[in-house]
Amino acid sequence: MKKITVGLFNDSFFPLTDGVIMVVDNYARRLSNFCNVIVFVPNYLFSKFDDTTLPYKVVRCYSVDVPFLDYSLPIPKLDYKFIRNLNKYKLDIVHIHSPFSLGVAGLKYAKRHHIPCIATMHSQFKQDFKRALKSEMLANKFTYRLMKVYNKCDLCFAVNKEVARIYFEEYHYKTMPRVLLNATDMEPIENNNKTYKGLDKKYNIKWNEKVFLFVGRLNILKNILFIVDSLSVLKKKKPSLKFKMLFVGVGQDEDKLKERIKELNLEKEVLLVGKIKDRIELASIYKRADLFLFPSVYDASSLVQIEAASQKTPGVFLKNTATSSTITDNVNGFLSDETVGAYSDKIIEVMENKGLYKKVSDNAYYDLYRSWDKAVEEIYEIYKDLIDKK
Repeated sequence: MKKITVGLFNDSFFPLTDGVIMVVDNYARRLSNFCNVIVFVPNYLFSKFDDTTLPYKVVRCYSVDVPFLDYSLPIPKLDYKFIRNLNKYKLDIVHIHSPFSLGVAGLKYAKRHHIPCIATMHSQFKQDFKRALKSEMLANKFTYRLMKVYNKCDLCFAVNKEVARIYFEEYHYKTMPRVLLNATDMEPIENNNKTYKGLDKKYNIKWNEKVFLFVGRLNILKNILFIVDSLSVLKKKKPSLKFKMLFVGVGQDEDKLKERIKELNLEKEVLLVGKIKDRIELASIYKRADLFLFPSVYDASSLVQIEAASQKTPGVFLKNTATSSTITDNVNGFLSDETVGAYSDKIIEVMENKGLYKKVSDNAYYDLYRSWDKAVEEIYEIYKDLIDKK
């Protein structure tokens, strides 16, 4: 059988980094071992990236900055070179990872050439629209437009069962989406006292301090202020529980987070360490952490929770959120109500029960850790099946 040619389309890409970009990159890297892979993504005027360092073909599209969004908006219609490049490739299947302009370009290409188009539903877009537009009506209108894109695809995948429910029941996708779980390229690392000592020295972690961790964009939607509010309550409730909280990442609400930390007099306990690009160093921080604090009500299925599980670091999530849909309380993670009192109580409960902590740490690894190699093998079989049927 000849190699199939796969087109992956997304409305953001390197040098930016987020969960969806990492998904696309990991798909492309592994698919390129047995497929021809072409990734269609935006070009950024003021941020350049050397695409030749990647093991797959990248085709860039002209984009413009949008003031109220974190990202630039690609405009394929104004980029004739991009359109020519797109049309010269003979794709066998299109996989869109965004329903915006480049996702639409991919869908149109698939319809024009009578090839399958599939989509992955990564995000709860309605929340983004509500925050940016400050209007429920406008948020519903824009969500409806995006769903028209998904409903024209041959097949859609949600990143977990709760996201599938949201897209079917609330966003009105035509049928219940199939679920294709995300994964991670991060591999388990062994306990290493030398590495631990280096991290403890770097972040001034004392021998009697528990280490709590958040990794991701510093965005209020991810409930980052809720974390420090909860830790402030914890500090008052349980003064004997000494801790160091590390926020790994950057984002638009970093200054607001700093202000809240200062207001609550948590400068000694809470550190903003910035973005960490070295994957081994990041894996070591996950391994060093006692708990991964991720009370996001925004995320659909964050890669960071799988990364934490790869190092047997259990997470504390909120009940009835999309990102907690793979979590069973006190089995492979911990769940709390969305109050600072309940969240701080949960942390205290976990830290005081060594037997429960050990059991949940092990189960987090066995239940939640999933490699991209396995995930990509699944999607490749789906690609071949759809191409044969089409």
